[in-house]
Amino acid sequence: MKNNTKKNIENKFEFIQLDEILKDEKFEGEAIGFFKDAMIRFRKNKASVTSFVIISFLVFMAIFGPMMNEYGFKEQNLKLTLMPARIPIIEKMGVFDGTKVMNISKDNIEGKYKGAVLQVIKEYKVKDREMATVKVDMYKYKEVKDKYFWFGTDSLGRDQWTRLWRGTRISLIISVIAMSVNIVIGVVYGAISGYYGGLVDLGMQRFIEVLNGIPFLVVIILFVLYYGPGIIPIALALCLTGWIGMSRMIRAQFYKYKGMEYVLASRTLGATDRTLIFRHILPNAFGIIITMSALAIPGAIFQESFLAYIGLGIQAPEPSIGVLLAEGQLVLLEYPHLTIFPALVISILMISFNLLGNGLRDAFDPTLRGQE
Repeated sequence: MKNNTKKNIENKFEFIQLDEILKDEKFEGEAIGFFKDAMIRFRKNKASVTSFVIISFLVFMAIFGPMMNEYGFKEQNLKLTLMPARIPIIEKMGVFDGTKVMNISKDNIEGKYKGAVLQVIKEYKVKDREMATVKVDMYKYKEVKDKYFWFGTDSLGRDQWTRLWRGTRISLIISVIAMSVNIVIGVVYGAISGYYGGLVDLGMQRFIEVLNGIPFLVVIILFVLYYGPGIIPIALALCLTGWIGMSRMIRAQFYKYKGMEYVLASRTLGATDRTLIFRHILPNAFGIIITMSALAIPGAIFQESFLAYIGLGIQAPEPSIGVLLAEGQLVLLEYPHLTIFPALVISILMISFNLLGNGLRDAFDPTLRGQE
């Protein structure tokens, strides 16, 4: 009876795939690592990609811009001082055409400025003296109709195009040096503080608080006054306290990761402190390091420009963006081109680096990994 029941039950089941070999489903596509995933998300951020392109263009111009015309950055021509900007093709639109609006005596229209006055805007009297507001072609007046100063000239007749791009190069060099030194000091200091913790961390953090309590501007001014203005002294002055923010971020990362299982396993297997710090923990902070590096550059450019603005920047004849702004603000109302172009470049640099830094921050955020 039992055998019959067993056979009846077996007959109700059908065995399938007896001759088939079962395999795991094949994964389509290649594995995506952390950095590749970050770059995918970064490329989807149109503002950051555009900022990267703009920064690349400005860096290109900083390198090759001074070589795009025949004038040197310290070449003076006192006969062509304070010439307005004149740009080919664009001049036909009535913009940057080498003209200047001036108030002159009406007699000078047919006298001193004969042939150079393009338009008489209005006529008026000042104490019975006939005056006129006129539009003057300064290049025709100075008898250099065949010359082009794309960004005009300064009070010594030096070409502003050449000086602006060379100044941009100097400002970028200073900011990159300051950023690099700040990263090295901040990473090492923060790693040691976060990894060892305890009394070591306590003492190192109290030192930072004391250093950070000293007025930043006073420290930089004293440093530059003692060592003198120059690319290296100014860059090092920006490093006196600039590494503190980086060290605190790295310290926080070490506190977060030093207790993870893979770090404890590596320590159990006999890994040295150096291996644990630089091979197992620090790579987790690469995203933060890259992001803070991008955000540190505009800060360094701004600080260098401020030092130049108060007279502690690069000294003549070397220009920088801050030096050009300091010179231009003295004659801002009469010759605005000396301020407009440096102001545009530094503004674009600051905005672009900040947008780039924001994009890198989002791209390297581990909580967003794998998200569209």
